[in-house]
Amino acid sequence: MKHSKIVSLLTFLLLAFLSSPCCSHVFQVRDATELKDALTKLASGDQLLLSPGFYRGISLKNLHGTSQAPIVIRGSDPNLPPVFEGGREGLKLTSCSYLKCGNLIFRGFASNGINIDDGGKKAPSHHIILENIHVLDTGGNGNQDAVKLSGVADFILRSCRIEGWGGSGVDMVGCRNGLVEACVFSGKQGFRGGNAIQIKGGSHNILVQNNLFRMAGLRTVQIGGLTGKQYFRPFVGDYEAKHVTIAGNTFIGGESQLAWVTAQDSHVHHNLFFRPEKWLGRILQETKETQFKPCQRGVFERNVVVTDQRVKVFFNVGRGTDPESFVFRENLWFRPDGDNRPNLPSFEKDGIYDVDPMILADNDGALQINSADTHLKQVGPDAYQSWDVGADFSDVSVPLVRVPDVTYSTLDWIEALIK
Repeated sequence: MKHSKIVSLLTFLLLAFLSSPCCSHVFQVRDATELKDALTKLASGDQLLLSPGFYRGISLKNLHGTSQAPIVIRGSDPNLPPVFEGGREGLKLTSCSYLKCGNLIFRGFASNGINIDDGGKKAPSHHIILENIHVLDTGGNGNQDAVKLSGVADFILRSCRIEGWGGSGVDMVGCRNGLVEACVFSGKQGFRGGNAIQIKGGSHNILVQNNLFRMAGLRTVQIGGLTGKQYFRPFVGDYEAKHVTIAGNTFIGGESQLAWVTAQDSHVHHNLFFRPEKWLGRILQETKETQFKPCQRGVFERNVVVTDQRVKVFFNVGRGTDPESFVFRENLWFRPDGDNRPNLPSFEKDGIYDVDPMILADNDGALQINSADTHLKQVGPDAYQSWDVGADFSDVSVPLVRVPDVTYSTLDWIEALIK
């Protein structure tokens, strides 16, 4: 018995030693040559620190850290990040895991600023963190993405700035368990900017929270899309996107600030939607494939919506959708010098009207709600309780969306009309 205990203890100590980052290295690089050399040596637990300067794009494949010994690539000075420019892509990660990149700038790439994928469905990249990264001037008027994610799982984009892109600021195809938080998306003249964030191709369990979107695309955040079946991950189901939450964000301008396209079970809550240019949102079914369910079952609640006379129809509803399954409740609607009651695709329970949220811009161009009206204590970004992922490189198990089965009676409609 004593011998077996000693063996067990030695085995435990050996495993702890092998899994620990005690043998990790720190590579300090100062130019493109040193960077190229260091990339060939990276292993679990290593850090690669880049000095300020200019570098070419990099590509990494099958590079793996662990949850206890991740690989970190970052600029050594967060106030003076290294700049990657020139060529088609700034950063390409294929089938990588437990990797964090931060304090970097990717500028002027013709195809994608950052491209993370699963090697053509061979092995997903997972537990990837992009933090304090600036991606700007990507592509132009074509389908070029600032950040492209294909088949990526358990990922975080945090405190990033995306400025000027052709297709999407962040394009997710077949991604799952992801978080985009505290980022700024800004459209730019000369760049088409289809949308700031697009979540499609079988993507699910995605949370987008506490971001700022400024004139950021024709459809600023698109839940779903139109994806060829060969690009779905991990399989083709009956939806483009499912279990997607959009919360605590601020939207400024843009033709349509939201779009649901062949999507199911989404939750849009505690956001500020400020002066969309044509529609607040669109509910669409762009595919003709019969295996997909109609776009359905979204919850839109406790948002603050400020519009002007440019919005004639709040929600553009396309054919083949199920708008009656969308739930609207407890949103605040305000239109200066106009009718504050919106025309919605389904009944809203306990909507708030005729309350001016008194929106003012701060020195950074962000918007603040300045009204002390008690109705505003439960709505908008200030009332949102952020979800915390916990420690870096833990699984990104975002809360699932639960859409209630709500059937409002004729009496509910009558009461709402006479309020």
